[in-house]
Order: sequence, then structure tokens, then C-alpha cells
Amino acid sequence: MSGLKLLFKQTFIYGLATVLPRMLSFLLVPLYTTEGVLSSVAEYGQVNVIFSWFVLFNVVLAYGMETAFFRYYNKEQDKEKVIGTSTISLIVSSLGFFIVAMLFQNQIANFIDIDVKYIKLVIWILLLDALVIIPFAWLRATQKPMRYAIIKILNVAVNLGLNLFFLLVLKDLAQGNNILSTIYKPNFEISYIFIANLIASALTLVLMASFYVKVKFIFDKKLWQQMMRYAYPVLIAGVAFSINETFDRILLKELLPDDIAETEIGMYSACYKLALFMTLFATAYRLGIEPFFFSHASSENPQKNYARILEFFVAAGSVIFLAVVVFADLIKPFIVRSEAYWEAMWVVPIILLANFCLGIYHNLSVWYKITDRTKFGAYISVVGALITLAINLLFIKAFSYKASAIATLSAYAAMMLLSYYFGRKYYPIPYNLKKISLYMVVSVLFSFISFYKFKDNYIIGFSLLIVFLTIVYLLERNQLKKLLNKES
Repeated sequence: MSGLKLLFKQTFIYGLATVLPRMLSFLLVPLYTTEGVLSSVAEYGQVNVIFSWFVLFNVVLAYGMETAFFRYYNKEQDKEKVIGTSTISLIVSSLGFFIVAMLFQNQIANFIDIDVKYIKLVIWILLLDALVIIPFAWLRATQKPMRYAIIKILNVAVNLGLNLFFLLVLKDLAQGNNILSTIYKPNFEISYIFIANLIASALTLVLMASFYVKVKFIFDKKLWQQMMRYAYPVLIAGVAFSINETFDRILLKELLPDDIAETEIGMYSACYKLALFMTLFATAYRLGIEPFFFSHASSENPQKNYARILEFFVAAGSVIFLAVVVFADLIKPFIVRSEAYWEAMWVVPIILLANFCLGIYHNLSVWYKITDRTKFGAYISVVGALITLAINLLFIKAFSYKASAIATLSAYAAMMLLSYYFGRKYYPIPYNLKKISLYMVVSVLFSFISFYKFKDNYIIGFSLLIVFLTIVYLLERNQLKKLLNKES
């Protein structure tokens, strides 16, 4: 099978398995935004603020070790040493975090202004999730996509099922049932959301326990230091990414008046989820690409394949972008169930475009990953985070979540351009800029015309989509035929 065919096969399997946890938040939006499930839009906003902190701490606890694992697993002859060293590192750091966090849970709760009862649950979830980072990375590195997919899908199924049980079914079943009545508590919805997450994470660790039985606990201090030097910039980049992705909710809570902050966050977060179509596609693509980048770095003329990969990504991403924008108002009642959230629909094209730029950035980032210049990833991500913070701090009070949406787009667009600029210098790749620019410019132009100029006019929107699909087909048909019909 050709390298590109293998890439797309793995992208589908890993993508299905790994985008599903992100898809979970998307699938749960109809549940959380149904009237009567949560008490208010503000309560949904509170959940999103907690998850924003959750994302940040997840990045810190991983500290770039997953990416370092991939790099050194493909680089070192003694792979058992790489597995053992990275596993021990994460076990020690995760348990250390758990002990300290539990000891200072009240102080943490006061500092980030979240009820301590939620903090306890989040600490447990963070520990369990950190302990499966290397086991999952090992499954990807050893090309065991089906097992990876089954466990990831089961995690999502359990989490989703428990959310439905706790929020929709438990109250009625608890009537007259002595056992279930002890489980049900009124006004406990936010805790139930995190309890469902905790149970799913615990089950995942149990299913991955065989990895810890098989692994040789070999710790090589010199290798660990090398991995940490490689991982440290990835950590900085990850923290910066978490700021770009979720910190705007925290800033909205801090900068907006208390009486409207969580309501604004709830509306923004719900409509933000419609951009998840692009996020899911970009995440799936990245998961397939990252091992491919490393494993083909020493092959003959890998730059040619890297250029084609980005071209395919932009073509497909442009179609997804335009399609979601054209049909956003048709989709929204199925995803965001209550009209109380729809005021924030203005942000959908902006956030979709932002995540499109982020996906392109991930494709462009190959140059610093395979040349061991990960510090550039950190520098670029920090620039993005600074842009995010600056725009939010300057404009949230005047424009609320609209400022947050513009900040996200500005940050990711800047990161994309910076990565391309430095990549040309350190690892030139012959990207087809004319075709890539054509796809992006036309899709963005058509999207903004459809959404902001001819909103609800689906004849125009659908016609623009057909025109764009025709353009993509005419330009890519030869490549698609080669991909589908030839093997090298």
C-alpha cells in the first residue's frame, strides 16, 4: 500500500477513535442545551469554565511527553528503554500532582473560583487520563489502530451513556426505588457530568492495564533528559494552545459583569461547538499525519509527499468549512436545542475559519518536528497566545464573546503564517501556494457571502457550495484517481 493510502487508512481509524472524545462534547450539547436539563444557560457556562481549566491542566500533566515518545521511539534502537523511561516519568509526575492537588484543593478552588466539590472530581479525572497517555501513544506507534479505536470508542460510549442516565433517566427511576434514590440528588447536574467522566476514565485505565503488566520499567536518565529537552517546548506550545482554545471562557468570566458572564459564556460555548466539524476533521488528519511525518522523514524526497498532504487537507477543509457555514442555521436546532443560546451564532464562521487555520498550522509544523527544532513550535504558539490574551483583554468588555472569536482567528492565522515563514528557511517544502490560496480565498469569500449577506437564502448558499465543489473536483480529479487506483 502506498504511503498516502496508509496515511488515509490510519487517519480514518485513529481519527474516528480520537475525535470521538471531542465529538462527545459535541454530542452532549443537545442534552445540555435542552430546556430543563440544566437549570440555565449560565449553568452551562459554568461547566465550560471548569472544562477550560481542565484542558489547561491536561496539557501540563502530559508536558509534551507523548510527542517526545513518538520522536524517540522512531529514533532509538532500544525501544523498550524509550517506553519504560517515558512511562515512569509520567507515573511519577502524575502521582506527584495528585498528592499536591489533593492537599491544596481548597486553595486551588479559591484561586480559580470553582466549587471544591468539582475540583476533587477533576483532580481524579486528570490523574486517570494522564496514566493512559503513553499506553495510547504506544498503540499508535506500534500500529494497533483497532485496539486503540475500540478503547477510545468505549470511553465515549460509557461517558455519553452515563450522562444520559444521570441527567435524563435517574430522577424518574429513583421514585420508589430505594437503591437509585440514594444515588439521585436534586440540583446535582454538574457533579453528575464529571462523575460520568470519572467512571469512563477509570474504565479506560483498567482496559489499558495490560500495558503496565508488559512494559519493562527501564529508566534511562540520559534518555529522559533528552526527551525532556525535546518535550519542554512542546509543553510550552501546548499551554499556549490551551490558552488559544479555551482560556477565553476564563477571561469572559473574569472581565464581564457577574450577572451576565456565565450566560454569555454559555451562549458562546454552545455555538462554538458548531465549529467542531472542522476541529474533528483537523484532529483526525493530524493524528494520522504525525506518525507518518516521523516514519517518512528519512525516505527519499519526503517533502513532495508533505506538500501533497497539505494540498489535500486544504481542499477537503475548504469544502467542510463552506458546507457547515451554508447549512449552519439548519443544523443549529439539532445541536443547540434552545433558542436561548442562538444569539451567539455570529461567531460560527469565525471559529470555523480559525480552526481551519489551526489545521493548516499542524500540517506546516512538520518542519520543526522532524528537524528537532520544537522550540519554534513553542515560540509560534506563545505569539498566538499573546495575541489571544491581548485582544480578549482589550475588547471583551466592549464586544464580549465576539472579541474572543476574533482573537481566536487572529491567533491561529498568525501561527499559520509564522510557521510557513520559518519552514521555508529551515526545511523548504514545495507547497502549491496558488492552488492552496485559491481554495482558501474562494471558500472564505463564498462562506461570508452566504452567512452574512444572504443568510437563510439556501438557494444562493447551496449554489455557491456546488460551484466550489466543481472547482475542487476539476483541480483534484487526477490526484484522486492516482490515489485510488495506484499502489506503489
